[in-house]
Amino acid sequence: MPFTFQTVMPILLLIGSNVFMTIAWYGHLKFPSMAMWAAELKTIQEVISLTVFAGFAVFVLGEKLTWNHAVGFGLIFVGAFFIFRGPLK
Repeated sequence: MPFTFQTVMPILLLIGSNVFMTIAWYGHLKFPSMAMWAAELKTIQEVISLTVFAGFAVFVLGEKLTWNHAVGFGLIFVGAFFIFRGPLK
């Protein structure tokens, strides 16, 4: 694959986005008085990303969601439940 604007730009945008979001998620570690919960924020971001991706795939790309998708997304939502539930006792 040749390195053209069309192939390099999405990668650069993803890197920039990742740097920005990492600062947003974990920047609170430098400023403890503005505490945020890192694991919960990351979990929320993952659930939102997958929801947006699924909607885009269905409504824009015309893809069909299959049982594989439903099971995979379901497991991620179960994981999110346990992140927010807190430690098991």
